[in-house]
Amino acid sequence: MKIIIINGPYLNLLGKREPEIYGSRKFEEYFADLKSAYQEITLEYFQSNHEGALIDKLHEVGFDYDGIIVNLGGYTHTSVALADAIAAISTPVVEVHISNIHAREAFRTHTYTGANAKGIVSGLGLKGYDLAIKYFLEQ
Repeated sequence: MKIIIINGPYLNLLGKREPEIYGSRKFEEYFADLKSAYQEITLEYFQSNHEGALIDKLHEVGFDYDGIIVNLGGYTHTSVALADAIAAISTPVVEVHISNIHAREAFRTHTYTGANAKGIVSGLGLKGYDLAIKYFLEQ
């Protein structure tokens, strides 16, 4: 099984940016724990602050992987192009949000990209990525 986690803008700053919302752990540290916990699968990670790079990565992996986990950051709430990129691929997608987007600013409650995902995990911290992996393993 081959799964990729694709993180969007500002997620490269996890552990530094607003730790009261996003926690104090760097994503790379957490990803190493995920790889250790799920040695039976191929688990990859990609992060970009650029919308086009995220679209390109979705197109690249969206027909050959078994699952894609996305946290597209602020693009979740603004990007029709990323929503279309998810709709255009055949690999199933689970959207993850570290914070509870429904308990934050009103504009964050709408997700363009989530409409084309199999499901959304929101507000469970980094654990949301683990839950998304478990979802794909159970399918």
